[in-house]
Amino acid sequence: MAAAFHEFDLIKWIQTRCPAPPHDLRSIGDDTAIVQPQAGRELLLATDMLMEGTHFTFPPATPELAGRKALAVNLSDIAAMAGEPHSALVSLALPRSRGAEFAKSVMQGLIDLAREFHVEVIGGDTNSWDGPLVINVAVMGMAPSLQSITRSNARDGDWIFVTGALGGSMASHHLTFTPRIREAMLLRQTVSLHAMIDISDGLASDLQHITTESGVGAVIRSEQLPINACLSAELTEAERLQKALSDGEDFELLFTVSPEDGQKLLEQNPLSIPLTHLGEINTGQGAFLQQPDGSRVSLERSGWQHQL
Repeated sequence: MAAAFHEFDLIKWIQTRCPAPPHDLRSIGDDTAIVQPQAGRELLLATDMLMEGTHFTFPPATPELAGRKALAVNLSDIAAMAGEPHSALVSLALPRSRGAEFAKSVMQGLIDLAREFHVEVIGGDTNSWDGPLVINVAVMGMAPSLQSITRSNARDGDWIFVTGALGGSMASHHLTFTPRIREAMLLRQTVSLHAMIDISDGLASDLQHITTESGVGAVIRSEQLPINACLSAELTEAERLQKALSDGEDFELLFTVSPEDGQKLLEQNPLSIPLTHLGEINTGQGAFLQQPDGSRVSLERSGWQHQL
């Protein structure tokens, strides 16, 4: 049995590892944090709850990777809106049996990623219980007013793009991915983004979030999918394709732009990672996968779905 520890000891430990906040906020130490948004900026708010046994297991996860992922999935949501992350609130339900060092390791993984993306950890809550680890992170981001990118503005004729490669989440990528914050901001500076989402539930499902919210249809081409090279060579082509469509937790950016801006991205990719033109938006309904022979099949919502 791990030695008992007190909530305030953990809070003090977290404070020593979080630098003094910038002038626009007051953080850990009061009943609430205080944030003063800059003029001409809008707030972006996102929250995700991650549970041991559902979103990670020990092993292959370490406490540090569990904490890192809890912040990373929220940063990916901010990236999907082309925003800049600002601060985070972290709440932990800690297993009593694992003790203080486990709790510190979880928070250290989260704090390390926060430092990488200049995110202030400004508060939260801690509890202990006899159940598994549960981490809830609420993150705040900012974007110029009326310039955040939603899912609902895809237009007929738009080209559909995706960053990076798909289908590698099961091979530890879901624990180690880099949120595409920098890539989203570079894209916003380079072209006019119409609609965007991060791929958390799987390409097949997340593309249909865009088509549904925008009231449009879409066709993507199977031979264009950037399938992750880490997938086992023992898989058939059909199995590799299905993983790229449906495994989820790739946390890449899926977005649409005009054909003119799409051509610009193909000619001068501003990112340090691949960009792939998958297909086009149309005035139809639903999303379809076009096979190499030109035939089309309806894309099923086959990615991750939460069961309540």
